[in-house]
Amino acid sequence: MKKKLIKKGDVTKMKAVPIWIIILLLGHVLPCPTYAFQDRGEQDVSYTSYKGEVVDSETNKPLIFASLTVSGSNISTVTNTEGAFLLKVPTGVESTSVEVSFLGYRSRTIPLSTMGAENNTIALDVLVTELPEVNVTVPKDAVTLVKETLRKKGDNYVNDPSVMTAFYRETIKKRRRNVSLSEAVVSIFKTPYTSPRRDAVQMYKSRKSTDYSKLDTLVLKLQGGPFNALYVDVMKYPEYIFGEESIDNYNFRFDRSTRINDRLIYVIRFDQREDVLEPLYRGELYIDVQNKVLTSAIYSLNITDRDLASRLFVRKKPWNARVYPEEVAYRVDYREKNGKWYYGYSNAVLEFKIDWDKKLFNSIYSMTCEMAVTDWEQNPELSEPRYRDRLKSTMILSDEASGFSDPDFWGEYNIIEPEKSIESAIRKIQRQLRKQG
Repeated sequence: MKKKLIKKGDVTKMKAVPIWIIILLLGHVLPCPTYAFQDRGEQDVSYTSYKGEVVDSETNKPLIFASLTVSGSNISTVTNTEGAFLLKVPTGVESTSVEVSFLGYRSRTIPLSTMGAENNTIALDVLVTELPEVNVTVPKDAVTLVKETLRKKGDNYVNDPSVMTAFYRETIKKRRRNVSLSEAVVSIFKTPYTSPRRDAVQMYKSRKSTDYSKLDTLVLKLQGGPFNALYVDVMKYPEYIFGEESIDNYNFRFDRSTRINDRLIYVIRFDQREDVLEPLYRGELYIDVQNKVLTSAIYSLNITDRDLASRLFVRKKPWNARVYPEEVAYRVDYREKNGKWYYGYSNAVLEFKIDWDKKLFNSIYSMTCEMAVTDWEQNPELSEPRYRDRLKSTMILSDEASGFSDPDFWGEYNIIEPEKSIESAIRKIQRQLRKQG
């Protein structure tokens, strides 16, 4: 069997999700300017906050990335990696309940009147997957189902321009220690899923803190900011994983079935063909088999060639360091409203190792970025920010954010509840700011 091997000079032809790392020696770093972003004006909006966790009703295990949506509105959030959530509901929203959903579990509608400000525990029951009562037409092979799902995006996904409010967070850790934290609230000017035009992003608020002393002699930066999470949207940007030329480089197979509410979801496993040696992806696609809708995708890079994978992600590095990705993983979840689906949440996790010449020990770092849509509205007039006000896909959030702020910085905006380790880092930053004040 003839092997399909990409040549070293052709690495730029590969369509990896564009996340780039810049690694610089501290002694060679020029001071970066801090930009203050124009505020749209503090709005005196009152809201009610609800905090808690979503768990499995039998095992009490936290449910990660469960969705919470205020009924009858576009306001939503997700649970973090510890199953915790923070949901802010503006006073003017005419709703009395929140809908909680998670793949493979029975959704619940919780009256807001029964929820307190904190310590809300929402337990979901596992859905027993049964054969559908109606006859569902399923393609005989998995690849046909995947291709049909990609073709039907114009029918199933939001095809009108919209403006989304989203919360974005990126962290850098050296082993288990947080060394950099950046957060932002952004507006995403989402173009129709059938349009070749790319989405535009505008900054509203941002903050950051970086402790370079924990990075030893290095400065690590993640280039791309919110675009790192936005480009994980498989249905909008299929060229990064399932382009017309690359989709045939994969093997697809039916794995199992599950449910979202009453929808039968087929899980499709995919991996690159054995005769393809360039680093591609493997993972799972969750497809609503009756409507041919991709509801979630979880996938990771096959690191078959460490040097080639390194060149996909590392923009700059010290000459005496070798940088190898250990793990590159992605996730995207979609939400449904009025029969149409739209981008709701995504994350990317990149773990890599730095080997130094003439040094016994290596360094291991991990970078994580995630973004959740917390509100959206239609944008029929196709209004977009001026070019100079748009974020560039090459931006570095940790350079442009304007420092850390007080706990009320985000006001009424929904954010992803921080993990305990991040929450601890935030408290430490705030203590340091109080001492300096």
